[in-house]
Amino acid sequence: MTVRSYLRPLALAAALLAPLPIASTARAVQPDEMLADPKLEARAREISGELRCLVCQNQSIDDSDAPLAKDLRILVRERLKAGDDDGQVKDWLVARYGEFVLLRPRFETQTLILWLAPFVVLGLGAIGAWRTVRRRGARPAL
Repeated sequence: MTVRSYLRPLALAAALLAPLPIASTARAVQPDEMLADPKLEARAREISGELRCLVCQNQSIDDSDAPLAKDLRILVRERLKAGDDDGQVKDWLVARYGEFVLLRPRFETQTLILWLAPFVVLGLGAIGAWRTVRRRGARPAL
């Protein structure tokens, strides 16, 4: 095989992967939504990055093009202009839409299972693996 035949798949992979960093930084915030105060706009972007789009469900409202996400971005900016701090904005949205609106739910009694389930599953898997290894070691040699 020649050097060219090795480079062709690499060139194809590079061409396919090149747009990924650009696509990941795209935001759905429109210029007409942005606040004139850069500090308030930065706070709004930070909050919007932590809120779930209720239509897309696995995207932040900052990344989503859904009309509801736009409405939520506008609500966040209105609350910030009204003088609310970041916590008050999130609390207001949680009161209105429920804990689901947060991409990272709070650690509370209602979300305890959500936070502890991965550790329980990991522990059960470790116990199962340990028992399997122990059983294999206890088998008589043939």
